[in-house]
Amino acid sequence: MNRIVTVTPNPAIDMTYTVHGITEGASHRVPTPLSRAGGKGINVARVAHQTGNPVLAIAPTGGAAGQTLAAELWTSGVPHQLVSVAAETRRSIALVDTVAGETSIFNEEGQALLPDEWRSLAAAVVDAVHGGDGRAPASVLVGSGSLPPGAPEDFYPSLVRTAHDAGIPAVVDTSGPAIIAAARAGADVLKPNHHELIEATGERSLETAALSLIALGTRTVLVSAGADGMLAFDHAAPGGYWSARLPAPLSGNPTGAGDAGVAAAAVALAEGVTEPREILRRATAWSAAAVLMPAAGEISPRYTELQDQLIMTWKETR
Repeated sequence: MNRIVTVTPNPAIDMTYTVHGITEGASHRVPTPLSRAGGKGINVARVAHQTGNPVLAIAPTGGAAGQTLAAELWTSGVPHQLVSVAAETRRSIALVDTVAGETSIFNEEGQALLPDEWRSLAAAVVDAVHGGDGRAPASVLVGSGSLPPGAPEDFYPSLVRTAHDAGIPAVVDTSGPAIIAAARAGADVLKPNHHELIEATGERSLETAALSLIALGTRTVLVSAGADGMLAFDHAAPGGYWSARLPAPLSGNPTGAGDAGVAAAAVALAEGVTEPREILRRATAWSAAAVLMPAAGEISPRYTELQDQLIMTWKETR
């Protein structure tokens, strides 16, 4: 079994409101929001599970919101292991404006975990990777999302080390200094979006920024570039990079598109696929398929069709 283990250090209850036009300063009557367990790693697990791949989603949860998250995950059927913590699980709100075709997201920061709780989370990950309690060992370890206040600076590097000690690849999707830390630890795949990449590296161009992560130790960097598709840089091909995009942008809700791309990369690695062009092809198609769905954590069954429509281009680095 090519089981994918995902770790979400800062999970959330995702609430998606659909609004037929937003007027600043006005009241709006909206349908009942779609509410589900979220956070980037949980979204990755949902998509991989939807496409028939064995997964285990690990996350710390606490308070009433944590109970709601646990109940929804149980109902969804996504295999999971939740670590109980004192801090209340946060919420994330997405406002989808169907008139403007735009989505606004409001993410709570999250609350700090106690040192013992971080140790319990780390122990749960190690146990899952090695197949504790009779479970199949992991074939890929994914760490996704923001870190709550006071998180250990080496959280993502420790995930990379745990994966490599077990002989499996590590995929990381995060932002800020954690991207740099994961690169230095030798993450097999990093998946920032273009804004996160520029902000974390301080570079002016996507090319220079991505190559700086390769120089630090990352093997492959996938960069989400919105309507322009996705780029793939690889340590074995320093002379250029692959670009993938659809002939025309899709309209819909982009929330969770990056998570779907991470799920595609993880599934590819679990199947033994390591060629950057193929990983990019799948990741771009799955990301696009997520835009067609109402909420994060699912993709349209059109992902195979979209994969066949992609325009793949090799570009020389300047």
